[in-house]
Amino acid sequence: MKTPMDESIEHQIERVLEQVRPALRMDGGGIELVRYDSKTGAVHVRMQGACVGCPMSQITLKMGVEAALQNAIPEIKEVIAEE
Repeated sequence: MKTPMDESIEHQIERVLEQVRPALRMDGGGIELVRYDSKTGAVHVRMQGACVGCPMSQITLKMGVEAALQNAIPEIKEVIAEE
């Protein structure tokens, strides 16, 4: 069951993802929010396009996306890529 707090964090996550998407698009990729787990503070995302299977996508995920999200939203502990 989602609480209004989860909703607002998911909205904040989407806003941060909107800021990183143009850089991913330049390399032919993308990112989609799958879900936010408020118990663990984990954001689950799905990499898209050229990011799928790219060896650099894990670095982009941790150094770029995860850092940007943690900077903007202190509740976020990690970002996990799903297949």
